[in-house]
Amino acid sequence: MQTLVVAIDRTGDVPGKTGVSLPVSGVETVSDLIVEFGMEDPEDSTVNTLLEALAVGRDIEETGESAVVGIVSGNAENVVSADQAIAKQIDELIEIHDPDSAVVVIDSTEDERLLPIIESRIRIDSVDRVVVRQARDLESTYYLLKQFLADEELRGTVLIPIGIVMLVFPAILMLSDVAVAIGSITAVIGTFLLYRGFGVDERLATLSTQARDALYSGRISIVTSVIAAGLALVGIFVGVLGASELPIEGLEFVTVMAFAYYSVPWIALGAIAASIGRLVDEVLRDETIRTASLNLPFGALAMGLVVRGFAAYFLERAAIIDGIVLEPTRIGAITIRGLTLSPEHRLAGFVLLGIFVSLLGIGLTSRLTHDGDRDPEAA
Repeated sequence: MQTLVVAIDRTGDVPGKTGVSLPVSGVETVSDLIVEFGMEDPEDSTVNTLLEALAVGRDIEETGESAVVGIVSGNAENVVSADQAIAKQIDELIEIHDPDSAVVVIDSTEDERLLPIIESRIRIDSVDRVVVRQARDLESTYYLLKQFLADEELRGTVLIPIGIVMLVFPAILMLSDVAVAIGSITAVIGTFLLYRGFGVDERLATLSTQARDALYSGRISIVTSVIAAGLALVGIFVGVLGASELPIEGLEFVTVMAFAYYSVPWIALGAIAASIGRLVDEVLRDETIRTASLNLPFGALAMGLVVRGFAAYFLERAAIIDGIVLEPTRIGAITIRGLTLSPEHRLAGFVLLGIFVSLLGIGLTSRLTHDGDRDPEAA
């Protein structure tokens, strides 16, 4: 069994500096070439590659097998012509020595791209990459940087923000002091990192795609979503307006409760509208109703009632709103006396009403789901 130990010189340094036509093979011929090439350029890492090829050939022969050491080289014109030249020289070595397998000795990551070319002609048993110790970290950093610059997504994520910062920072510095410039740039970088970290760009792309599909498919949920957004904006406006009219200043908790009291009804209506639109879409598309979708309107209404009840309790205790007063009522000969509900009674009423609405939704959902799952033949 004979093994071809081939050293790769993809850039064509060996024939360019020695004038020797490649390929060459044989221990003596390769040794003489190494001495000649090393005297011409002792700092070239290819010298180490050629020496490693000789060492690998010696190790193989010490195991009792036959080894042939050869050198192939490309040229400095372009990558395609260099790879074609190496492929032709590999064919020549195979034709001369008829090896059973090959061991490839290289000195860079770029040379690894030649492995499929060689493997298509002969079986490769091993790949020996030679890295000079003094240049190991430098070479690894170089290839990492090269791969980084070749990645379009990484370039857009890192290089563009750095370039913008380097352009904007001097402009801000000329218009203001150092603290303002550093604060502005830090805020921009922090916003960008949060934007990328939370995947806001992907979420926005997905949201736009879903909105477009919903418009093309004629879903009613897109209309109800717009209605829900409008109602939510109305609720925020009404809440801010109601909180700003408070006679008490400096009580943040009361202000928050006032905002919730005035805004929750509108926000709950928006949630109910959105859930109803989603429910209608499911009925039209699948002709079935999921339990979760049917529970949404009742859940939104129940939550709205409970939150408004608690907000009303705190505002009534703070004397911001009046309590509920039931006026005296006369029905025929029966007279019902007036009644003023305490804040606790008011809160209990809203909580019980919210629980009732929630239980009503659960009961209705269970009944509809049970009717939908019932076997028509069994009925």
